[in-house]
Amino acid sequence: MAKKKKIKRFTAVEAVKTMAREQIGTPPPSRVVPDRKKKKKRTQKHKPTLGTFLAED
Repeated sequence: MAKKKKIKRFTAVEAVKTMAREQIGTPPPSRVVPDRKKKKKRTQKHKPTLGTFLAED
């Protein structure tokens, strides 16, 4: 037996948005703006010590 479809409540916001999409069209997809403070990426925070430098070889 199939479940009954849930009745959606009327919301004015959704009605206004659908009417605007019909007249104007869909809005362009949003783009992520990179944060200027986090733009600089360092590979290492500190220089490797002599022990870690010798251990890599």
